Order: sequence, then C-alpha cells, then structure tokens
Amino acid sequence: MKELYDEVSVKCSRLTTRAYSTSFSLGILCLKKEMRNPIYSIYGFVRFADEIVDTFHRYNKKELLSRFKEETYKAI
Repeated sequence: MKELYDEVSVKCSRLTTRAYSTSFSLGILCLKKEMRNPIYSIYGFVRFADEIVDTFHRYNKKELLSRFKEETYKAI
C-alpha cells in the first residue's frame, strides 16, 4: 500500500507544480529522470506553505504556518 501512497503523492505534487509554474515544470524535464519525482515532491510541498503566505490574507497566516510546520514534523 505504501507504493500506492507514494505514487499518488508524486502525482499530486506533479499536478501542483504544473498548475503553479509551467516554466519550472519544463525545467524539471531537463533533469535526469530519477531526479524529477523528488524535485516535483519538494516543489509541491513548499508551494503549499508559500500559498499560505501569498493567498490566505483573511486568515491568521502565522497560525496556519505554525500548524503546517507541526503537521510536517508529525508526518516525518
């Protein structure tokens, strides 16, 4: 089941990367194939933290980022 989870996670990260940055997505294609999924995954992850800062103006960003950080540590 972990393989399925990993596959879905990478697909979500790839979708996130392509939706937010076509130029970065194209740049990833210049990398060796074995490097692409890890880069998609990193970008997909940090994009959500960046989105809190860029978009959630009517919310307590400090609290949201703190919760994001806490959940990240729990997941690790």
